[in-house]
Amino acid sequence: MSDAQAGWYDDGTGTKRWWDGQAWTDRVQPPPPPEPGLSGFIDRAQADAVAGAQPRPAPAGASYVVLQVVLKEKFFGTGSGNLTELEKVINRQASLGYRLHTITTASSGSTGFGGGDRIQATMVFEKVG
Repeated sequence: MSDAQAGWYDDGTGTKRWWDGQAWTDRVQPPPPPEPGLSGFIDRAQADAVAGAQPRPAPAGASYVVLQVVLKEKFFGTGSGNLTELEKVINRQASLGYRLHTITTASSGSTGFGGGDRIQATMVFEKVG
């Protein structure tokens, strides 16, 4: 039994699929066609990064969901907000009936602006119940 509300969710392939509150349905909304050129590439990369962090129910028959969040450096001042961002993602997925099973981080290896770095957090959530 899932506490996830009915709605359109990314099914992990970039396609939005309707979750009826109990199970995935066959209703889908395919992704829009890619925009040409560099701006289209940037838009697709940003959309993929956002979609990877969106809370969603597991695919039919599965008990786990994997989400990725890119943690950003703060250019000036203190407090990156990264812990708050992780808390938001974890709490949103928990509201769908999942608990955090595993979290790993990896550095992108970039030096970023002012010597900072970007870190990718990969989280595995397990369906509760």
